[in-house]
Amino acid sequence: MDFRFTEEQLLIQDVARRIARDKIAPSAEHHDRTGEFPLDNIRLLGENGLMGIEVPAEYGGAGMDSIAYVLAMVEIAAADAAHSTIMSVNNSLFCNGILTHGSEAQKQKYVREIAEGKEIGAFALTEPQSGSDATAMRCRAVKQADGSFVVNGKKSWITSGPVAKYIVLFAMTDPDQGARGITAFLIDTARDGFHRGKTEPKLGIRASATCEIEFADYVVRPDEVLGAEGQGFKIAMGVLDAGRIGIASQAIGIARAAYEATLAYVRERKAFGQPIGAFQMTQAKIADMKCKLDAATLLTLRAAWLKGQGQKFSTEAAVAKLTASEAAMWIAHQALQIHGGMGYSKEMPIERYFRDAKITEIYEGTSEIQRMVIARNETGLR
Repeated sequence: MDFRFTEEQLLIQDVARRIARDKIAPSAEHHDRTGEFPLDNIRLLGENGLMGIEVPAEYGGAGMDSIAYVLAMVEIAAADAAHSTIMSVNNSLFCNGILTHGSEAQKQKYVREIAEGKEIGAFALTEPQSGSDATAMRCRAVKQADGSFVVNGKKSWITSGPVAKYIVLFAMTDPDQGARGITAFLIDTARDGFHRGKTEPKLGIRASATCEIEFADYVVRPDEVLGAEGQGFKIAMGVLDAGRIGIASQAIGIARAAYEATLAYVRERKAFGQPIGAFQMTQAKIADMKCKLDAATLLTLRAAWLKGQGQKFSTEAAVAKLTASEAAMWIAHQALQIHGGMGYSKEMPIERYFRDAKITEIYEGTSEIQRMVIARNETGLR
């Protein structure tokens, strides 16, 4: 295996690092405290190709690969996880699904503005009563004689929902068929019948706007069906496989930020006449943090490489997401413990890393779901 990155991959990593250092990190505390959506920063990311990294140039993207996406995501997440959440949804859940299953006209219409960061995309699968059990959805799309669909129902926890122009929606078109009765649609949020609920007050990733959305007799035209009718569940699961690489990358960025802050702290903070990094118990924590961070990074790069090669990567993406998210939570926990009272204070970013890390164990498939995916793929048992 060649562990060297290409010049193009290193270039986009450097672009992401500079934006993260110069624009995102200085405003991270403000956006976390206020929950203000970082629109100017998101547009800057788009102008530099970071909102459509794997999107071909003809659709407004950077035309790069999955490894480049991981490298860029880590840099943005290390500065602020909320920014990386917005970036991940645009790249992995919105653009990826349309590029994979959309028509040429759909790619031209829906992908370009999103990949360029001029508009924001969202992904609507979860409902108030159906999180991990996506087939229990109640949102209905009833087909009409002219081939259009009328949509009614609610979706919850929609990342970027308050600001999205377009949304990839999954709704039940044939309840008797279960998973095979779900269809994907492309939604224009400016149209009658679409309503946004209140922005959710979250524990972490607070600048990543999230809300409930509702459809009341919203009409979807035939050319706004994504993929084939009844293929929505298959589309959603494929998109989530790719999305898990993005969330694993986000978790690595959070973990790296917490780890690097801890390294600096244990070198400077003194107790009993010496730096606390000289204490054996602290050194053990540092060693374990380093091992978990490196393992998560390599597993995520493996999943990204397989995706880029056109090979199956469902298991590897689940392994990466599970390992990275749990590593981020553990590393952030240890970082806070080592910082003591200062880590608990909002004067330092450690408590933000701790709050932000938790969501990586929940969205785009909980840790429990990842274990189920991995075990089922390994055993072949359902």
